[in-house]
Amino acid sequence: MTEAGKEGKDEKDGKDATDGGRLNRDKAAKETPVRLRRTASIRRAFLCLVLLLGSLLTVPILSAQSLSKRLDARLDRPPFNRQLWGVAVSDENGKLIYSRNADRLFIPASNTKLVVSAVASALLPGDWRVKTSVYGGPVVGGVLLGDLLLYGRGDPTMGHRCYATDSTLAGVCDTDPFFRFRQLADSLRAKGVHLVQGDIVGDGSYFEPTLEHPGWEQFDLNWWYAAPVSGLSFNDNSVDFTWQPGPAPGAPASITMSPDLGDLAFENRTVTVPAGGESDIADRFFRHPGTLQIWAEGTVALDHPSQVESFALPDPNLYAARALRLALADVGIAVSGTTRSTTDSTLYTQLRSSPPLAEVSSRPLRDWIFPILNTSQNWFSEMLLKQLGKQFGRGGSWPDGLEVERRFLIDSVRIDSTQISLSDGSGLSSSNLVSPLAFTQILRYMRRHPRYATFAAGLPQAGGTGSLKNRFVGTPLAGRVRAKTGSISRVNSLSGYIEMDRGKVVTFSVQANHHAQPSRPILAAIDSIVLEMGRR
Repeated sequence: MTEAGKEGKDEKDGKDATDGGRLNRDKAAKETPVRLRRTASIRRAFLCLVLLLGSLLTVPILSAQSLSKRLDARLDRPPFNRQLWGVAVSDENGKLIYSRNADRLFIPASNTKLVVSAVASALLPGDWRVKTSVYGGPVVGGVLLGDLLLYGRGDPTMGHRCYATDSTLAGVCDTDPFFRFRQLADSLRAKGVHLVQGDIVGDGSYFEPTLEHPGWEQFDLNWWYAAPVSGLSFNDNSVDFTWQPGPAPGAPASITMSPDLGDLAFENRTVTVPAGGESDIADRFFRHPGTLQIWAEGTVALDHPSQVESFALPDPNLYAARALRLALADVGIAVSGTTRSTTDSTLYTQLRSSPPLAEVSSRPLRDWIFPILNTSQNWFSEMLLKQLGKQFGRGGSWPDGLEVERRFLIDSVRIDSTQISLSDGSGLSSSNLVSPLAFTQILRYMRRHPRYATFAAGLPQAGGTGSLKNRFVGTPLAGRVRAKTGSISRVNSLSGYIEMDRGKVVTFSVQANHHAQPSRPILAAIDSIVLEMGRR
């Protein structure tokens, strides 16, 4: 309340009677001008109060108008005015305070991961886990008669990575991709098994048998970000090649692989060149389709630092079975048969219905979400999408998982069905289409959800660990933007939250499609747009 308003209230409430409330006619006559002045003062106070309230009500309007002008100026500036922009900005109450093509469909790239992460976080507890089991037997005199079946249920965490921004915390990092296979081997050894008189079979039939997404490009299928998706996994279903210069110009590059199970046929066709020369080996690893015959070609400069490339392998179920075989050998369990794989769910139905010989549990769901959002891990996204189909749909397939997502977005988030059309979980496919408005609705829904913590823990923070590590650094929004990045050919995106003053949060989505700009200027343009949003 203003001082004028306060004074008016005090005068109105003040006592104008004396002597126990008895009024003197002469006094009343003398007080008439006082009352007139008092009435005028009250009117002035009321007018000031009205003007103050009016000014407060116009602040958001003026602020929104200012934001619109500033964002329009950014978006319409050459050369960025030649591309397609989709922008939606919502305030703390969900009111749309800026939009450009907000309800139009855009290719979102890795912003697609927000969908699978949000749906899974909402539908499953953060500590939800799956089990990987081994079946077989009977065991007679230390000999396991028949095949040993390794059966996976879609655990993506059998690799080596950290699952939190603070990697020094106990238990957040896995350094040995063989760890759970070693646990299974130790359990079998504890049961007295020293020989498997049969084959080791990797059974990935928990998910449907389609391992590669039909909408992904052939070149991408060689790399970790498009690794095959099945019920079994090991080391992200990829092998890691570390390459660096050879000892002198003319020598082959030094290339090592990990894990090395002894089953890859690798040919090194590379050459080391003098310092300052071209280093192009990174994108020149190749594999004959469907085989384990891999080669690398290209050059590496003598002064080039070592680098790691993760190369996808075609049969994740065979890969996991071979990892188990190696773990068995390490504890002294011999195998008389071969190592093979299957995705036929009918082959071992009876064996899978018997009690398992040993089991291990995955890391909890919250640890699945973290790499999907924080470092944009594609393969985790696809494993989780199939898991949604398995848990809540008709089966563990891409179509079933996508249908679960669609129904959740429409029925629970209340998104217009014409503003979403999804093809995969990671955003690698250019067939994914989502409106900026839909993204802000998803983000606002999750922020109010009881399981928001599972979702939020993985979101990159400006200047922190993850895909926003080098963005907004040294700006007023450093540490105040939590958002998911996205990037494929001619597409860049950013959707998330801006933490404003007084605990307020702005939700936004920026989609840039059909641009011909290099990565650095388009990212700078997107960041400048978000900085304008933060100036409200």
